[in-house]
Amino acid sequence: MYKLADIFYKAAEIQPDKTAIWCDNNSITYRELVDLVSQYSNFLLSNNIVYRDHIGIPMTNSIHSVALILAAANLGVGLVPINPTLPIDAIKAAFYSANIKHLIARQAFFENCDKNGGLEILGEKICIDGKLEGTQSLLEADKMSKERPIVEHVTGDEILIITMTSGSTGAPKPISLSQKNKYERAMAHIDLYKITQDDNVLAATPLYHSLAERLVLIPLLLGGTSVLLPRFTPNIWINCVKEQSVTFTIAVSAQLNQIAAVNDNSLNGTSLRCLVSSSSLLESHVKNQLIEKLHCDFHEMYGTSEVSTVTSINLSESIHKKQSVGKPIPGADVVIFKDNGEVATAGEIGEIGCKTRLLCEGYYKMDEVFEKSIQNNYFKTGDVGYLDEDGYLYFSGRKKEIIITGGINVYPQDIEKCVFELPEVRECAAFSYPDEKLGEIVALAIVINEGSEINQRKVQRHCAKNLADFQQPHKIIFLNELPKNSMGKLVRAQLIHTI
Repeated sequence: MYKLADIFYKAAEIQPDKTAIWCDNNSITYRELVDLVSQYSNFLLSNNIVYRDHIGIPMTNSIHSVALILAAANLGVGLVPINPTLPIDAIKAAFYSANIKHLIARQAFFENCDKNGGLEILGEKICIDGKLEGTQSLLEADKMSKERPIVEHVTGDEILIITMTSGSTGAPKPISLSQKNKYERAMAHIDLYKITQDDNVLAATPLYHSLAERLVLIPLLLGGTSVLLPRFTPNIWINCVKEQSVTFTIAVSAQLNQIAAVNDNSLNGTSLRCLVSSSSLLESHVKNQLIEKLHCDFHEMYGTSEVSTVTSINLSESIHKKQSVGKPIPGADVVIFKDNGEVATAGEIGEIGCKTRLLCEGYYKMDEVFEKSIQNNYFKTGDVGYLDEDGYLYFSGRKKEIIITGGINVYPQDIEKCVFELPEVRECAAFSYPDEKLGEIVALAIVINEGSEINQRKVQRHCAKNLADFQQPHKIIFLNELPKNSMGKLVRAQLIHTI
């Protein structure tokens, strides 16, 4: 059974007075959340929103956002959550690609739209926090019936979420995620990390990304408690773990880098029993700092929005494989494809391919693009890496970020790993820069630790000793910070504009 609303309503029957969600010093019990989801469902139906409609929503982390996700599941409606801080043109492009009919947004978003040429919506416009001319007000939902409306033809195969692969850069690829996808991904994590109804699960990434959606749904399907942060700083995260007795969370590596840097050992001995790192690789020194600081099961995983989690490793136990991102999880299989399409042997670098039951439904209305990513039933992720003889996966970067200098492939991570050995370096990123003679050369951006001093020559000497000739950085720049997206992931393509 994949009908998420049915599972949630049944979980709520068992412990109606238990806290379902805590967010920003507000909490809601299962009884109260059931009532809110029912009211939102009835409100959407009363405003001509019907089965399989798509609703655009510039989404923030709030109890109301979670209730809208559950109401959409209840009605068999699809949501298209988007980063509300993106430029209007990027939001328009994303909504257009996902074929939205209705829009739910805050008053400030509608006003910003009007100032920037408007946003054409065929269906209803619903204002979350007020009433503007030409919109309905979601605040009116509190007048609706608390009796759950049942849409008989909901099966769980309907699209629940359409999430975008690219934020403000490039043409977005709308990833279709059905209720079945969301259910199976939640259950895979429940089984993998032994999550139960007794867990308090923290979501500290934006709800317009699939990771936070999964972290919010997991406890609500089990009868646990969801802890949702509306914003992240390392100190807010640490205090939340302690004060809300968080037991499980998945955090992106950019967050963990900041948490590791906080001079605070108070997490030792807290309720936290399992922490998982995702999004991009953690540096070895950060892994070591967190293992020492947290004293809990500490995992790193690899995956993409299209395939969810593919591999996982318990860093607290598998010390000798700490540079890898683990072995395939149950139900997943990984191969490495060489450029000629053949499957690579152990140790050979190529494109990571994954076969898994957690695969998304495809790219919405982009079937041909999605089919080109499939080879022998494996989804080609666009990431590069290799498998060792024991079946552990090692991540080397994005295929499109490989630097080809003089016909030789250079992997940015190899250079970055070397430069990170310098104690003055806080962050660094290697990237390609055009060159008439070699086609591309290696460029390097560095952020140094506060109070440290380092010059270009010292970096060059270190690289000369530890890297091959073709890996040497020809251009080195020092920045105050590296360009990153809303999930804290490096936006490597923007670095060329810093030179």
